[in-house]
Amino acid sequence: MTSNNHFWKGMLYGAIAGGALSLLDKQTRQIMKENVQKAYNQVSYVVRHPDEITAQVKGTAEKIRDAVEQVSEDISYITGKVDELRELTPQVKGIVKETKETFSKAEGTDLIEDLMKEKNPDQEPEDGL
Repeated sequence: MTSNNHFWKGMLYGAIAGGALSLLDKQTRQIMKENVQKAYNQVSYVVRHPDEITAQVKGTAEKIRDAVEQVSEDISYITGKVDELRELTPQVKGIVKETKETFSKAEGTDLIEDLMKEKNPDQEPEDGL
């Protein structure tokens, strides 16, 4: 267990040494100074205005909740429409089949009437044919 403890201590010392060495560069120091200043300003703003931050978080949570609810409703609607299509598909197939059969019979009837006219041009076709 002590070797594990030494490992983490070594990692910490190495990070500190690496950070200190990187600060020898003037540009790195300037960037770090700006970043630390920004972080300090943000943290101090949150500490001074906790109610505002809480309201923002609640507003964002409400927006997310509304979006999730809307997506859930949309999914339910789409699922319902898919179920309706599943139910309608056999009905539509039946209607198409009946229509096809009706037109096929009608075309056959027209052909019979045309043939009858050719055989007996003076006779009018009957209503049933």
